[in-house]
Amino acid sequence: MVRSNDMIHRSQGVALIAVLWIVAAMAIAVTGMTHAVRNEIRTVNAARSNVESQALGEAAIALAVQKMLAQRPFKPWVRMDVNYHGQILAVEAASLNGWIDINTAPDTLLASLYAVAGGLPKQAASALAAATAEIRRQKDATGREQRFEAPQDLMRVPGVDYDLYARLWPLLTAGAGGSAGRVNAHAAPFPVLAVLAEGNIAPALALSQRRNQGEQALDGSSLRGEWVDNNLGTRYRFQAEIPLADGTHAIVLRDIDVRPDPRAGLPWRFFGSDYLIRAKPAQGG
Repeated sequence: MVRSNDMIHRSQGVALIAVLWIVAAMAIAVTGMTHAVRNEIRTVNAARSNVESQALGEAAIALAVQKMLAQRPFKPWVRMDVNYHGQILAVEAASLNGWIDINTAPDTLLASLYAVAGGLPKQAASALAAATAEIRRQKDATGREQRFEAPQDLMRVPGVDYDLYARLWPLLTAGAGGSAGRVNAHAAPFPVLAVLAEGNIAPALALSQRRNQGEQALDGSSLRGEWVDNNLGTRYRFQAEIPLADGTHAIVLRDIDVRPDPRAGLPWRFFGSDYLIRAKPAQGG
């Protein structure tokens, strides 16, 4: 009888342990599912935020283009506040020849780009500039130069890896048009001005600050003159900045030719776009 009771107690103990293992396994499974669901919710919310901010930026840019077309003559750089459904959004518009055109920039300007913005030694920068010019002069089957269709194509050049490209792309365009590869200093962002000044940061920063304050007559004597041409084209880069709930900012970029497009029946033509998230500044920074 004692043995029978012992066997019963042992069986009950084994059953209890089995039940506890099952409960533990279920708890682990539920915890894993909870984490997976939370991660999926975060992913969906982030995707929705990106879509909403991109749509908002595109709407702001469309309003800014209309506003600019109504305020001719065009300026090389202008900052506008536009009202979209009660929200005030900041949009910058700058002549696209304020960026360095990798299809037409002279070798010496490309060398300064690689040295100043890319951080390469001068000799390596000059060699890479020559290689870049050689790549864009290669001809296709019809005998036409292939050129670069987008800034990303710069990675076709041997020696331009992604890390180098990531440092360069904010300064680049592949479709400024006109000006024989020279840059409009009145439209150029600070990193481009630094390249035009061959790495002389102080005057480049001063020019950028005066431009942002609305000055129209800028002294570009600190820039290398053969790289500068202040003629205006019809192609502009529009940038809308959208504040997000987490303190970051979505940046929507659109390259637009502000001439009417009769073939499509549109008042202007989009030919380039980008979207990125700008991190919020560090506390105390």
